[in-house]
Amino acid sequence: MNNPFYNASSQGGMNNMLQQLKANPAMFLAQKGIAIPQGMTDPNAILNHLLSSGKISQAQINNAFQMGKRMGM
Repeated sequence: MNNPFYNASSQGGMNNMLQQLKANPAMFLAQKGIAIPQGMTDPNAILNHLLSSGKISQAQINNAFQMGKRMGM
């Protein structure tokens, strides 16, 4: 499965992506071709929606959390 979250070429690119995601999750995801329902702002609700709609897998979420830990988040 193609994963648009892992397309950053450097740590700086990942930090920039993280800042964009934190600032406006819906816009960030829309730019990556992933739509979430309008008004959905709770991170857990967004993750649950993405999981239940099949847009991401639990393994991808786990990998993202592990990557965040390695980056000191």
